[in-house]
Parts: sequence; C-alpha cells; structure tokens
Amino acid sequence: MRYLSTRGEAQPVSFTEAVAKGLAPDGGLYLPEEFPDLSPYIESWSNLSYSELCFEFFKHFATDLDDDDLKQAVDSAYSSFSHADIAPLVRLNDHWQVLELFHGPTLAFKDFALQFLGNLYELQIKRTGQKLCILGATSGDTGAAAISGLLGKSGLEVFILYPNGKVSPLQERQMTCTGASNVYPIAIEGTFDDAQNTVKELFGDAEFSMEVGLSAVNSINLARILAQSVYYLYAWLKLEKSKREITEFVVPTGNFGNVFAGWLLTKMGIPMGGFRVATNQNDVLHRLFASGQYELASVSPSLAPSMDIQIASNFERLLFYFLDGNTERVCEVMQSFREKGKYAFEQFDIPEFSSTSSTDEEIPQIIQKVCQEYSYVVDPHTACAFKDLDKNKHSVILATAHPAKFPDVFSDSGMERPTSPVLESLLDQQPVKHEVGVDATSIKAFIQNKLSQAIG
Repeated sequence: MRYLSTRGEAQPVSFTEAVAKGLAPDGGLYLPEEFPDLSPYIESWSNLSYSELCFEFFKHFATDLDDDDLKQAVDSAYSSFSHADIAPLVRLNDHWQVLELFHGPTLAFKDFALQFLGNLYELQIKRTGQKLCILGATSGDTGAAAISGLLGKSGLEVFILYPNGKVSPLQERQMTCTGASNVYPIAIEGTFDDAQNTVKELFGDAEFSMEVGLSAVNSINLARILAQSVYYLYAWLKLEKSKREITEFVVPTGNFGNVFAGWLLTKMGIPMGGFRVATNQNDVLHRLFASGQYELASVSPSLAPSMDIQIASNFERLLFYFLDGNTERVCEVMQSFREKGKYAFEQFDIPEFSSTSSTDEEIPQIIQKVCQEYSYVVDPHTACAFKDLDKNKHSVILATAHPAKFPDVFSDSGMERPTSPVLESLLDQQPVKHEVGVDATSIKAFIQNKLSQAIG
C-alpha cells in the first residue's frame, strides 16, 4: 500500500517511509492511497485479544513490514499495560459505556500509539542503520507518552517541546523525571500552537530535516492515527451486534487526531454510529461544526490542558476527504487559514459529527455529577464528553487520561484527590528540562548542539 500527501505535491511512499518522515515534504499529511474493506473480517475478529486485533488490522497497512516483525512490535507495545483487556469497556447505565484508555505506562490514551510507534522506529533503524531525531510538540500527554515509548532506545534522540507552566505538574514530571540520556524536554514560552508551528517549520526545512534524520512523533504521523483506530474497532466489536450501528463515540479532543482515528473506520466499511467532538473552552472545533467557521482565537488556559489548542493539526486530513481529495483546494484553504487565521465554509456538514464544548466552571460540576450518579471518577478532559449527553442514546465515552494526573482540579473543588502509585513515585525525583526560545532558529541550534554532543 502507498501513502499520499494531503497537498498532492510529494511522491507516494511506503508505510515505513511515511512513519519515518512523519510530515510529507510538501507540508501535507500522509493518508493511505486507498482503504481496505474490513467488513468481511468482522465476524472472525470479534473474539480477538487487543494485540491480536491490532496485528490483523495493521497487516492491511504495514504491507512492507515482515509479519513476524510487525507481530513482535505489536505484542511488545501492549505488554506493559496494566489491564488484561488493554482497553476495557465499563458500563455506567443501560446506554452509556466508558472506554478506558488510561491503563498504559503514562496513564493516557497516547500510550496506545506511542508505545507501538517506538517499536516501529526501532525496526526502521535496524533495517536502515540510520539514526533518527524525533521531534514533537505536546500540550501534556503526548510528550510523556512519546518519551515513555522512546526512552533508552538505541539510535533515537528525542526532543519534545511543551508550553512552560501550561501543562499539569504531574504531566511535566512524567516528561522531565525520566533520567534518560536520549530525551530532551524543552520548555518554551508560549502555547502548544506556537510549539507545533515551530515543529512544522523545522520539518519544512529539507536540509535540516535530512541532516539530522528528523521524524515526527505527533499525531501528524499517520502510524499514530492508525494505532488509535484499533481501540475504536476493539470497542465496537465488544458492543451487542444490534447496538453497533446506533452507538455514538464521544471523544474529548483538541488536535482532532483522536476522533479522526475513529472516523477513518467508516472509510473501511465499519458502520459506526457517529462521533461527538467534545472540546473544552478552547472550542475551535465546536465552532467549526456549529457554524462552518474555522477561526483561530487566543488559547485560554483551562482545567483540561491537553486540549488547550486552537490549530487542530489533523483537521487537514478531514478536509482532504471533505473536499473529495482535491489537493489544490486543500492547499488553498490551508494557505488562507495561515494568512488570515480563519476560513469560512459555506457549509461544513459531515453527518457523522456533532460537537459540544465545556467551560472551566462546568468541568468540576460534571466530575461531581458523574461521581455521584455512577460512583465513577473521570478526569477533566473526559468530563467534557459528558456535557449534554443524552441518557437515552447509546454512547461510548472515551476516557482519555487517569484522573490522578490532574489532582488540583479535584482538591480545588473540594473533592477527594485521586492518586496513582505510578505518579506518586515521580514526586521524589529531580526534574531536568531545557528552556529554549520557541523560534525555529533557537530550537534548531539546540538540537544540533545536543546531537553533536551525543556523537562526541
């Protein structure tokens, strides 16, 4: 299978090339040239374990990988998860179930993709003998999960940008208390969007990218999106057959990658029951689906910091399909958005999507209400998914992080602070971070300096 850029100006590549590059040379995002029809496999896949399902799914996409290597990469990725089901479904009432995605090493849904991606990188280095420089930006959980999946791996140097003071203290400790010599957490002054813009600028520098072997760890990397598609399929297969086509997946998201991963299954013959995009007060996606206006606003720090994003990177992938694969129109829309900070669609109606947004005032109230009614504790991001949720509609709510990652939200609201031994162990460790200017020149110089030291 070949992979094409959303902007149509880059040569098609193989799966392993798409993983290694992350971002296409023309600035676009990779997508499969065509999608497999998975509907004939539904019955035979229904009773597979999570790892077995992931392997069978990726055989359709990683066609240039040896099956034994692929299976080993998958099995290893999920061996450290703390729950036997990897992604268990928890029933709250007759209509609502929660898909728990926080049983990985860093207690967030990003572990599903990044534990696997780390293994794919390892295979890439083994096959080519060429070292990789991994660059990413994070609003919180991506950085911790990326570092967990990549730390200590031979041939990898990892640079993660995050907004200083704008992630939770425990999220920062997960990034800065690893002790790994190949990991560089970079605290920048600014927002996640500033960090992401710099990352994209550096990927656009072909000479620098080639010089250091640059590869992307953010959800601009297609392997991450496909790995997240698996847990939607796993949950969908666990539903009663009569409920599968009417069950809506409710997804907390800021960068649009998580919900896009589920929607992709509709391109593969899986009849999903729709998707609700749940945002916090940084509601660019909610405004898009409500009004057709894709408009940049200032980032407002919130109780759900991993969604403090205004530029949703994966929107470009949805745009590609919304515009029927017209790459010239994709370039036109993205260029207009870069220049003006907004783009107005005459009609942006995709029947599978609806949306909501939650304010900081609402989030603690939702957490308390869910706890009182169902004796179930959710983190601030997952709380956004319960906003205006219909009790008579079959829904799967994605729980994207363990509530213990955000203890201040609970204590500040007079609730009992949730805890986790994994996180408590970080409190006695000494954090190490690097404060660097967010401009591309400063970040490039920092990377080149650290890489030269590593070689020396």
